[in-house]
Amino acid sequence: MRRPLPSRYLTPIDVADLLGVPVETVYQWRRKGTGPRGFRVGRHLRFDPEDVRVWVESLMEGAA
Repeated sequence: MRRPLPSRYLTPIDVADLLGVPVETVYQWRRKGTGPRGFRVGRHLRFDPEDVRVWVESLMEGAA
């Protein structure tokens, strides 16, 4: 990932914008257990920017 990650927790919309995918894709990844690790704050889904970075790097390593 070339763009710097925010220092706050990311929403599904943030993750979708960052990766250039539809928001529904982020939710599908979560349901399938294939996306970045997320957590709930009440009823709100959040992602740690570091977890997203590690997940993207693992995808890039797998593609190499």
